[in-house]
Amino acid sequence: MLNTEAVQERIEKHVVQAKAVVKQVNQVILGKEREVEEVMLTFLAGGHVLLEDIPGVGKTTLATAFSKAMQLDCKRVQFTPDVMPSDLSGFSIYRREEEKFVYQPGSVFCNLLLADEINRASPKTQSALLEVMEERKVSVEGITRELPNPFLVIATQNPAGSAGTQVLPESQMDRFMVSLSLGYPAFEYEVSMAMSLGTKSRTESVRPVFGGQDLLQMQEEVHAIYMKEEVYRYLVRLVASTRDNPYLEKGASPRATIALVRMAKSAAWYDGRFFVTPKDVTEQFLYTVPHRITANASARMEGLSKEQILRGIIEQTRKPTLWEKGK
Repeated sequence: MLNTEAVQERIEKHVVQAKAVVKQVNQVILGKEREVEEVMLTFLAGGHVLLEDIPGVGKTTLATAFSKAMQLDCKRVQFTPDVMPSDLSGFSIYRREEEKFVYQPGSVFCNLLLADEINRASPKTQSALLEVMEERKVSVEGITRELPNPFLVIATQNPAGSAGTQVLPESQMDRFMVSLSLGYPAFEYEVSMAMSLGTKSRTESVRPVFGGQDLLQMQEEVHAIYMKEEVYRYLVRLVASTRDNPYLEKGASPRATIALVRMAKSAAWYDGRFFVTPKDVTEQFLYTVPHRITANASARMEGLSKEQILRGIIEQTRKPTLWEKGK
């Protein structure tokens, strides 16, 4: 797919467009260039994003900016304990004038869903959303309905231990391709944000770059990126090393392997390459794995963070010795 001149020209054009979207979002999310780029890579890989952050750091603005730049239908659900699964999947109501039940689509029928504070919802509602994320369709009253394509989710959750939260089960955390944290802005960026306040929303300055069909084409191009067998083996060694690490109680599942392959290909595509390097793998390893592992008592006693443990795994795992001569 990637070996014809016409296809290469199309990919180069798409890469420029993807970077233009990131530039548009960076105009309103100040000082978070790496995080914004990672969200874009996740969308290109066809995955969902989990943001674990305190309220007020720009998560809603981030989703709105991406939806405007990519011309995606965006909806936001503020999760509370009384949000029901039917609020997401939809339900049927009886219309007297038509003398029949009519289906009312739920909030998941969109291209980009912001699931805000997902860990405040009941476990039943959490499961309903995560099932939709995996299947990309809903079944109501025996009828299955496909969701719009593309369908992407940015879910946010309050930090662990916050009042009124329901911890996401490990099996459900595993369904997010990457986990991120925006965190507080640096001082100068916060000053710039304060000085730029006006009567209009900051996202009104975001200009559309491309549409949903273009994103689908980009996802196909990402899928076709080449990866040598040696790099596949290196990737699997990294993931497998989390399963017998002395500082981890629970290692990453095979779903992490799939996510890492997709994210590494996405990073290569975004960099304008048609092949994956070990560097692509190691960089994305730090975003695709942390929410899938659990540190044990030894790690807590020694004060080791998940990132430190994963960086240690990267240092101890043998990298491929054969690679492109031109790299």
